[in-house]
Amino acid sequence: MKGILGRKIGMTQVFSKSGKLTPVTVISVEPNVVTQIKTIENDGYEAIQLGFDTKREKLATKASLGITNKAKTTPKRFFKEIRGVDIKDYALGQEVKADIFTPGEVVDVTGTTKGKGFQGVVKRHGNNRGPMGHGSHYHRKPGSMGTMRPMRVFKGKKLPGHMGVLTVTIQNLEIVDVDLTNNVILVKGNVPGAKNALVVIKSAVKNPNKVNPREELITYVSNEVIENTEDVTEVAETVEETVAEETVETAEEATTEESAE
Repeated sequence: MKGILGRKIGMTQVFSKSGKLTPVTVISVEPNVVTQIKTIENDGYEAIQLGFDTKREKLATKASLGITNKAKTTPKRFFKEIRGVDIKDYALGQEVKADIFTPGEVVDVTGTTKGKGFQGVVKRHGNNRGPMGHGSHYHRKPGSMGTMRPMRVFKGKKLPGHMGVLTVTIQNLEIVDVDLTNNVILVKGNVPGAKNALVVIKSAVKNPNKVNPREELITYVSNEVIENTEDVTEVAETVEETVAEETVETAEEATTEESAE
């Protein structure tokens, strides 16, 4: 088991060289710092605590400052424990970067869903609405509340209420690409949460060792094209000469046809 904290930037799409389009979620994963190491002797279980997103010392609590000072790092905004790891592979203050995952690896992503506020049963639970005629008097209501005996509302009745802001995990998502230069991980499909929301990427629980074959992606910036500006100029001049020659030939043919007539 391994994991890293990041922020959901948004969604985009990438193309493979075989022509396949893949929708991906862009997750910014600045280097995480190991702020605590939990052991069975001291804590009763093994885990590591990761700190993510630097913030000003003025905004940090004394408790969090004590943790980060021991790890000799800057104050962090988010902390998260990752269990099931081999604590021997980690040291206090160690940085965990995006290359902890490789393209093709299957992961689980956890985030907090968007808040929708107070919503009715049609939107919140997908209930069917009633007739929309003017005399219906029943359009988008919850339905019967318990008119039969024992004359009460049973637990679990789907009613209006606060919708969203739930911790949701989407399993078995694929890592499409890892960009260490920009500290970005591309995950296939969508992940829960709004833009700039905190997400946790961990090894898949159901398929911990699964790695899908990687498809080579198309890159739109070529160093050869940028560096070899002379070649580009030569190609442009050749194209201009060809167009000029074709124009002259077309004009000569038109003049010959007019004189023949």
